Amino acid sequence: MKKRVKLVFPPHLVKEPILFTIAKRFDVMPNIRRARVTDAVGEMILELEGQESLLQQSIETLRSQGIEVEYIEGEIFEA
Repeated sequence: MKKRVKLVFPPHLVKEPILFTIAKRFDVMPNIRRARVTDAVGEMILELEGQESLLQQSIETLRSQGIEVEYIEGEIFEA
């Protein structure tokens, strides 16, 4: 299963290996479609692929760390 999401990272997590950790811990595969990172904020649009229950756990973990997670639909390649 795939889920498309937009992540917004707070400043204190911008330099942390969050996606790597989620991928290893929950056996999900992130596919980054677009990203913008500054010292103040990180925004990322990506697809997460894996088992539905593990995807949900990974998203809950992201949110518990203070990362905003928004589900997106439709085309994700817009400029």
